[in-house]
Amino acid sequence: LTGIRNMATLKDVALRLRSVKNIQKITKSMKMVSAAKFAKAERDLRSARSYGEGAAALYKSIELDTDEKKPNHMMIALCSDRGLCGAVHTSICRVIKSDLADTSDTNTKLILVGDKARAQLQRLHRSNFLLVFTDYGRKPPQFVEAAHIAREILSNDFQFETADLVYNKFRSVISYETIKEPLRSVDVIASNEKILSYDDVDHEVVRSYQEFALANTIFAAMKDGAASEQSARMTAMDNASKNAGEMIDSLTLTYNRTRQAVITRELIEIISGAAALE
Repeated sequence: LTGIRNMATLKDVALRLRSVKNIQKITKSMKMVSAAKFAKAERDLRSARSYGEGAAALYKSIELDTDEKKPNHMMIALCSDRGLCGAVHTSICRVIKSDLADTSDTNTKLILVGDKARAQLQRLHRSNFLLVFTDYGRKPPQFVEAAHIAREILSNDFQFETADLVYNKFRSVISYETIKEPLRSVDVIASNEKILSYDDVDHEVVRSYQEFALANTIFAAMKDGAASEQSARMTAMDNASKNAGEMIDSLTLTYNRTRQAVITRELIEIISGAAALE
């Protein structure tokens, strides 16, 4: 029975060792794929950021006041459908959860882009959901996706005064920052004194500009989020490969020790049996 038990243990260690080696091959392959996708995402981000900076210039050039009697607020979370990228999606959801806890007296609605945001927020904050966009993040972000999201937001019946776009802003290969970019509704912009000083600017013109500016802002944020996600996934897969390597070394040592113990015990039994026959 002792020999059978040792052999079973030896077989279990061998199976575990083979499994970890296969996982290491997968993580190394995913790291290489993420590195290639990150290089493309970083190139796309350089040109896309100008869209977001141009759209944000409107909010910086004029002072936009909000009506405190209409405490309707909207938060837009830019995540994706894919995981295995560290705390990229968790950091965005953490910011939203914190804001919802601090502004419990405000009617806050959530617009979620990506299935990961929906999965993390639906248990406690499902009643705050307004729109959910899934099937996003498997391919590089396109402007048509941002335009679709902006159109759905502005055509929705929820009359918000203020809004925050929550996304990950890419800093470097090893770092990103989760930020909130403030947005305003069409009515708030159209009622501003500096906008009203222009004779030919009516509500429809402001609405068209707001839709275009919102699409640009979301598109730039999508590119920032995609670069942050790919860099985080590349780092996560690199760490996973290193951890798998350490586990392989430990399991190899355990396998060799167990195998040596089994062989030694069998030799002792053979020698003892031969001595007994003499």
